[in-house]
Amino acid sequence: MKSILRFILKTALAVFILLNIVTAFHAYKFTHFYDASEVKIKKQDEKSGWDKTKEILFGINAVKKQNTIVPDSSFQTVWLTTKSGLKLQAWYLSADSAVGTVALFHGHGSSKSAIFNESIAFRKMHYNTFLLDFRAHGSSEGNTSTIGYDEAEDVKLSYDFIKDRGENNIVLWGISMGAATITKAINDYPIHPKKIILEMPFGSILKAGEGRIRMMGLPGEPLAALVTFWGGVEHGFWAFNMKPTEFAKKISSPVLLQWGLNDPRVSRQEIDDIFANLPGSKKLVIYNNCGHESLCSKETEKWTAEVSAFLK
Repeated sequence: MKSILRFILKTALAVFILLNIVTAFHAYKFTHFYDASEVKIKKQDEKSGWDKTKEILFGINAVKKQNTIVPDSSFQTVWLTTKSGLKLQAWYLSADSAVGTVALFHGHGSSKSAIFNESIAFRKMHYNTFLLDFRAHGSSEGNTSTIGYDEAEDVKLSYDFIKDRGENNIVLWGISMGAATITKAINDYPIHPKKIILEMPFGSILKAGEGRIRMMGLPGEPLAALVTFWGGVEHGFWAFNMKPTEFAKKISSPVLLQWGLNDPRVSRQEIDDIFANLPGSKKLVIYNNCGHESLCSKETEKWTAEVSAFLK
């Protein structure tokens, strides 16, 4: 009987150690973006069985997504510097008869080119736009993303740049990680935008991990907890404290919160919890035909009407 018990305990310990090794690798891949020259990414139909097995065990290599839009003379390229010395690239675009400036922040693994449709829409509403590549994204330096934790500084730097230009009517807009990062910046720094637009922010890094793992067809909750733990350990912070649901309590600006009904990554409960914790003027808008994607591009007419009304 004792030998059986010892075998069970040893097996359980071995499984626990293996699971931690696997999730530590996944946490690293989730928070690391390679330069294109560092890795070769195979197409799905080119992958062997071993390639697919490696992805399950050790995660998927992600290359920094470069900007697909080529700036012209109407773009002002801006460089911001973080306290750690990273150079962040942004674009500033002026609008005719501008009444304010909107700072736009993209999602995890994306770039500022991906939110250019929103920039066009805001400029039609007579707002200048400022589009930033977060650290480790697009044309900015760095390879490590903390899913909004350290990136809160990137939002602060953007806000300060716009403020230093003499702008008083500053609006912050973000999608997914960009939206979550805005809530962290408000929590951490003395910034006071006139209005905030949050689109599909996750409730916490833990919840973001659950959503990502669910999309891989794996059990979300237990694995997400380990990925969250290791992600924080690998980058020197307690990742479980990255909670936009809690950060929402410190937002005093009017907020427009938007979400797609078919979102597979951010749950309705996360959105409802964030909305309930917003203490000031607020509005929640649900897009019935959208998932975790650009609401502006998918339901353009509704998005334009809701955002225009909110800004007025």
